[in-house]
Amino acid sequence: MVVRLGGWSLLEAGQTFLLGYALARALDAGFLVGDVRVGLWWLAGAGLGVGIGAYGTGRVYRAVADLVEPVRDRLVERVVARGVREADDGAVSGLTQQVEIARDTLAGLVMVSRSFVFTAAGALVGLFSLAPPLLVIVAPPLLAGVLLFAATLRPLARRQEAFLVADEALAREWGAVCPGLRDVTATGAEERVAGDLGVRVGAELDAARSLARWSVPRVAALALGGQGPVVLLLVSAPWLLAHGVTPGALVGALAYVTQSLLPALQNLIHGLGAGGSRLTVVLRRLRARTPAGPAVPEAAAPAPPGRPGSRPPLPSPTGSTAAAGLRPAPPPALCLTQVSFAYGPASTPVLEGLDLVVPPGGHLVVVGASGIGKSTLTALVAGLLPAGQGAIRVCGEPVPGARAAALRVLIPQEAYVHSGTLAENLGRFRPDPVPEGELLAAAEAVGLGPLMADLGGPQGAVEPGALSAGQRQLIALTRAYLSPAPLALLDEATCHLDPEAEARAERAFAARPGGTLVVVAHRISSARRADRVLVMDGARTAYGTHEELLRTSGPYQELVGGWTVTADR
Repeated sequence: MVVRLGGWSLLEAGQTFLLGYALARALDAGFLVGDVRVGLWWLAGAGLGVGIGAYGTGRVYRAVADLVEPVRDRLVERVVARGVREADDGAVSGLTQQVEIARDTLAGLVMVSRSFVFTAAGALVGLFSLAPPLLVIVAPPLLAGVLLFAATLRPLARRQEAFLVADEALAREWGAVCPGLRDVTATGAEERVAGDLGVRVGAELDAARSLARWSVPRVAALALGGQGPVVLLLVSAPWLLAHGVTPGALVGALAYVTQSLLPALQNLIHGLGAGGSRLTVVLRRLRARTPAGPAVPEAAAPAPPGRPGSRPPLPSPTGSTAAAGLRPAPPPALCLTQVSFAYGPASTPVLEGLDLVVPPGGHLVVVGASGIGKSTLTALVAGLLPAGQGAIRVCGEPVPGARAAALRVLIPQEAYVHSGTLAENLGRFRPDPVPEGELLAAAEAVGLGPLMADLGGPQGAVEPGALSAGQRQLIALTRAYLSPAPLALLDEATCHLDPEAEARAERAFAARPGGTLVVVAHRISSARRADRVLVMDGARTAYGTHEELLRTSGPYQELVGGWTVTADR
């Protein structure tokens, strides 16, 4: 195959030779002595050489394919063997993407390298045939440019690889963040996520600057080896003409440099500079063996007594490990002190001087007319909106703040679900993968079990567009249930569920060990299940149990009557 590739490439070298030689002879033996016919015959010969070279180039592509395809086959065999031997779930990606990149890049490198070698050979032979002094003028700067590029090839490839790695790392980070922007905001992780992305951006910027600095020698090599000979031929033209070089030979030499050597050198530098490093990265990854982490048996996952495989108890907000008799009383799970909020200086306050305390393990339901400010209250508690006046604390930590954000989880009405596996969706708020036993227990508690079975278990694929609004809410609820945050804020998070599914989910959250639940309700049944109910009515609020408010709160009585007729029938 290599011999055949070289044989067809000789036609390309012949085309290059004829380009300058025929042009020189057309001038010296034809047009400059008044013999137009001879000049035209030589130009016709040059045209014939172009046709023959094009035919050879077409055959070259077939020879390159015969040379590259066996390499691709060996790479495929290696990738498949590794996937079978090591149960490598990345083998399919390596087969369908990285192997194809390696094949295409290798073919491109073979083409540009072969083209430069045979083009340079044809041009140099042509220069020597026209006049040996021309070779003395053109060859040294061409050789110097090639050597300069060769000297910078390895460091340039390393920096190109570093840039590609940094760019891919940034793309992966950004691809993971973009679908979860709402969750990032809801969990108060903006600063941490921005910091992580900033590190990736800075790394790519440093790699790009380093690559740019090493690109200067590449440009210098192209200028020296490709454009330097043109300048030298023009500067030395009087001397060459005085030493027997004909005008036609001088024009032919310029044609060799500008039409053959310069494009071939440019393709070589750009092809090896970018494609070579790309091929190096891909081959290194295909050869690499990424060890899989040790499997963690389900029995190793901590489980509270009485319910094997369920989620571990939520951490105490105080973090104290003192003996029970000496431990200080934990702060309230949620505390609002004289909180006021309005959406503008001239707007009517949505909240005005609100005081509220929810103890650890409490279950509060927030009710009120549509648009009265229930979602605004949860946004204030979550730190998504700044309170105009007053103070908000979650488990003793001030809101807004990173520590308070880590102690609460907000589930909005429009549940967010991303593509991937169900386990990936459910474990977004956990730093480590959630054991399968814990996933199954959480799904059973919240009511996700049937949907999980339909999807094929925790590793089943999730397509957000194929899920109903209620199914997305069940996934979001189970995700929040698995969160380590002790305070759960459900803002109309069960509005697309039927009453039975809603009751099951709320009972699961109310029973979370160490958990506290605040629900913005859309059914009276939610208020009946709660320990306390907060009735919002503009600047006026009412607070108490369901039975107490039925006796003392007119707005609550009206809401209960409306619910009875419409929502709960």
